[in-house]
Amino acid sequence: MDLTGRRVWVVGASSGIGAALARELCLRGAQVAVSARRADALKEVAGEWMTAVPCDITDADEVRQAAGVVAAELGGIDIAVLSAGYWKQMGDEFDVESFDQHLAVNLSGMANCLGELIPRMKKQRAGMIVGISSVAGYRGLPGSEAYGATKAAQINLLEALRVRLRPDGIDVLTVCPGFVETEMTSDNTFPMPFIVSAEQAGRAIADGIERQSARIVFPWQMSLLMRISRLVPDRLWALALTPRS
Repeated sequence: MDLTGRRVWVVGASSGIGAALARELCLRGAQVAVSARRADALKEVAGEWMTAVPCDITDADEVRQAAGVVAAELGGIDIAVLSAGYWKQMGDEFDVESFDQHLAVNLSGMANCLGELIPRMKKQRAGMIVGISSVAGYRGLPGSEAYGATKAAQINLLEALRVRLRPDGIDVLTVCPGFVETEMTSDNTFPMPFIVSAEQAGRAIADGIERQSARIVFPWQMSLLMRISRLVPDRLWALALTPRS
């Protein structure tokens, strides 16, 4: 797919992967609109090259209004990138409030966006939905109970939509990054192997969009590691990750 002139809406673009991808798409000739909660940060990312439309994806009404503004400004939406996400490490106690916040942003927020995008793309019989999930959705990791659960759900959701929307001419790309240098990971105190920059992530995702891939996982080292991890029996996985006293 040639990105020149493509009308792209990047949701969750005030920083990190979303911001880097939005810039990369502009460099490749796309017309880009960006959305996020933080209006000031969003305007800084947008500069003179993008259309900034502030939006909190946990509010269905705001998503509806933002989608209308973006479609009007760009003349339609060919590609939508759902990059907004929430991450907080789970402590020793199970934090229900934190779990609910993960659900609100990572799942309900994505659903709010899909509810607006799918009818629009069905009507035009074309489009691409790009969902930013994570390799954290491949296997359960201690401390990532809430984040990993929502990312696993996103992977499943996007896979189902890929089948359902194919007859309507809509492609669905699932993106599963490993560790990426962003505001979300800046406070992590645990090792983050094979970490890449947000700019590297942006280029990898833009390449995946151009290839019209079904799923991309990067970097390749993390992709290989997580594929192998899925072959490990459940009891052995639990034993391997249980802290030694």
